[in-house]
Amino acid sequence: MLMSASDITVINPLGTPMRGSTHVPGDKSISHRAVLFSAMAEGTSRVSGVLDSADVRSSIGAVRALGAEVSLEKQPDGSLAGGITGWGAAGPSQPEGPIDCGNSGTTVRLLMGILAPWPIRATLTGDASLQKRPMRRITAPLMKMGAHFEPAGQEHLPITVVGGGLHPITYDAPMASAQLKTAVLLAGMYANGTTTLNEPAPSRNHTELMLPEYGVATTAGERTASVTGPAQPQASEVLVPGDPSSAAFLVCAAVMCPGSTIQVENVSLNTARIGFTRTLERMGAEVSMSRTGAAGKEPYGIIEACYTPHLRGCEVPAEKIAGIIDEIPVLALVAAHAHGVTVFRQVNELRVKETDRLAAIIDGLAKLGVDAWCEGDDLYIEGQPDLAVPEGLQFDSLGDHRLAMTWSLVGLTGKVPVSIKNFEAVGVSYPGFLTDIERLAQ
Repeated sequence: MLMSASDITVINPLGTPMRGSTHVPGDKSISHRAVLFSAMAEGTSRVSGVLDSADVRSSIGAVRALGAEVSLEKQPDGSLAGGITGWGAAGPSQPEGPIDCGNSGTTVRLLMGILAPWPIRATLTGDASLQKRPMRRITAPLMKMGAHFEPAGQEHLPITVVGGGLHPITYDAPMASAQLKTAVLLAGMYANGTTTLNEPAPSRNHTELMLPEYGVATTAGERTASVTGPAQPQASEVLVPGDPSSAAFLVCAAVMCPGSTIQVENVSLNTARIGFTRTLERMGAEVSMSRTGAAGKEPYGIIEACYTPHLRGCEVPAEKIAGIIDEIPVLALVAAHAHGVTVFRQVNELRVKETDRLAAIIDGLAKLGVDAWCEGDDLYIEGQPDLAVPEGLQFDSLGDHRLAMTWSLVGLTGKVPVSIKNFEAVGVSYPGFLTDIERLAQ
């Protein structure tokens, strides 16, 4: 279904409906935490279902540089499984050089919290995209706890963490961010007392669900989480369920591709992660879920999606945005096919993701002849139910995996091919994306 020339990939229409069942790779957020928490733990943890992608490889490389022993092997399904022996109460080792976090914001931001309690110096850096992303939101609360960062007041990577001697805090976060929340909680595990973080809206709660699996008690409400230190994580056994953010692209493809009916199995149904299904339901899409089990405290199950010819615009309130922030690009594409206007409220966080996703969404939809615009921090999309994709379109992923997959759906579910620059960015989260979607159309 694709042809590549240099950095341009041609995505051809599927030609037939998507039908049947499939799996998606392990959840990226949970995979990061499984690697990082196991590295912090005393003893050897057993992990399975870990996503093998560029981002997770960044976390694996980072903890190795800090003294953890990682023995993960590729499984027949493409996942990683094996043992991780952590540094435990001895703490991380002084790294020999800078730690390269690649394109992974989760790796670098969580590492700041992990390193903050320990008397070492570690310089964190990343690729050109990661070096543009804001880090002050993480360093600010950690500095209140007693950590130091060099250069002082630095907003972007590279940043050197100078840790040691933390005290607990209660922190009112300026934005809903699971990365910010997790960094503060991980640092708070080594402070003497209770560290609490309050959020303006709910964010992903994987950390609060997973830390107790490592023997660290957490308390969590809808917009608050806390941990009491000192607390030393112990080795655990973790099974990583499928990634709902990856599943979202298959689900949205089925909704837009005539005649399609698919099931995505063994995918995380964590309520903080399946907001995209609620948005699709508000658009009138035929989407349903059924729980089949749990991995620790993480529920998993099946998401079923069917082609829906009559979609309608909807409004997504600001308090729901944190739960769908990674899926907004593909939801915006679905909204482009809906009758009426769809509004995503307060989406300014899109401006500081792997790229400026907000500008990229508006520019990409304009190529389709769809009106999309911002009013303040709100994104408006005026859908076209009979959207006809013009021939010869070329999109630029801007090195962003979510944008690469989103624009590929224009070609896959449409009637004419599209070209995508730097499509290989999908390797950050879902290397087998095209293979999986094409298999459903055979």
